[in-house]
Amino acid sequence: MTFATIFDVDGVLVDSYQAHFDSYRLLGQELGLTMSPEQFDTHFGRTTRETIAAVWPQRGFCEEEIRALDDRKELLFRSLLSDHFPVMEGASELLEQLHVAGWQLAVGSSGPPENVALVMDQVDRQNRIRVRVTGRDVTRGKPDPQVFLMAAERLGVPPECCLVVEDAAAGVTAASAANMATVGLVSTGRTRDELSAADLVVGSLCELSVDTLKKLVPTPS
Repeated sequence: MTFATIFDVDGVLVDSYQAHFDSYRLLGQELGLTMSPEQFDTHFGRTTRETIAAVWPQRGFCEEEIRALDDRKELLFRSLLSDHFPVMEGASELLEQLHVAGWQLAVGSSGPPENVALVMDQVDRQNRIRVRVTGRDVTRGKPDPQVFLMAAERLGVPPECCLVVEDAAAGVTAASAANMATVGLVSTGRTRDELSAADLVVGSLCELSVDTLKKLVPTPS
């Protein structure tokens, strides 16, 4: 039987919380707008397009403007992240363990492909992750399950044989809606209570192993 693990990217493979918040703040300064930490926390994990529309509705940005602001924000983010890349402890080691054990690997992110590529260049230089689904592939952000269902389809693995590693409540909800087992990773800005709906909550990827993850995925009778 083939199993798969689908990783969120931000807050799971890279501790990008501060870089994302700072890039929104820089964008806001350019526009004469602000984003509070509370607003950022509420929308972290959604697509940038959704976040801009939700946090700054008073400006009434049209779709074309939101796309341009999305591109600008993510350009700022990549610049910040390139200057300081905080890889999550245990990420590369866990990827290698799962790869050796024959698990199929994917990432399911709300971010653009350029962001995901930047992270993969740092975390997965051995190309163990076969499938990448990004915000450009989906029309609905988390908590909608589209991103994870698309990853499972591209891997050729049934959703019930997939496990998702997420750091956000919206991601855990999305994975559960896709009928996938879930691990909640308490990363920067997150709490165990927020992730309590996950099948397992951990404080570090170092706490995970092939055996631990396999126990979470139900074996069909």
